[in-house]
Amino acid sequence: MEEALKQEPSRCLKVCLFGPESSGKSTLSQKLSEYYNAPFVPEYARDYLQNLWEQEQKICRPMDLLPIAAGQISLENSFAKTTKNLLICDTDLLTTKVYSEAYYHGWSPELLTKYALKNTYDLYLLTYIDTPWEADDLRDRPERRQEMFDYFKKALLDTDRPYIELKGSVEERMKLATKTINLLLH
Repeated sequence: MEEALKQEPSRCLKVCLFGPESSGKSTLSQKLSEYYNAPFVPEYARDYLQNLWEQEQKICRPMDLLPIAAGQISLENSFAKTTKNLLICDTDLLTTKVYSEAYYHGWSPELLTKYALKNTYDLYLLTYIDTPWEADDLRDRPERRQEMFDYFKKALLDTDRPYIELKGSVEERMKLATKTINLLLH
């Protein structure tokens, strides 16, 4: 399993969307992908957990965390091979670690923690919670959005990751995100 969590070497700039559920990450990932004509890595956990819900009416369990992490890195490694310039990642292993700790009282699988800290990105786009809450089968903490946002921000600060915080409309977020990404690309 350890090999399945490793990022493969890549020469592209990697930008990761980061933040709590229903904070606009997927929307922004797709818009950035279109804007830069760059591949984006979707969130593996969403399909995995939706399938778990539809097949067994179960939510994420501790035993699901490593398969989710391995699936995410497999997607990322695959997409990274398709570009030399820019890769937009809808999530990363640090996100999985944050959720694990939030849902399982501070616990995260040792391998997940190791690679969440080891895998790197050039920029994190931390999405604030000023977007409307959109309920679905998987989202479950609308009343704890600020708490979760604070947890995500703390994870970036504690691991000294490069990030900017995005607030406002999609257009406002895109303006700041593209300005920052452009600086990194040049």
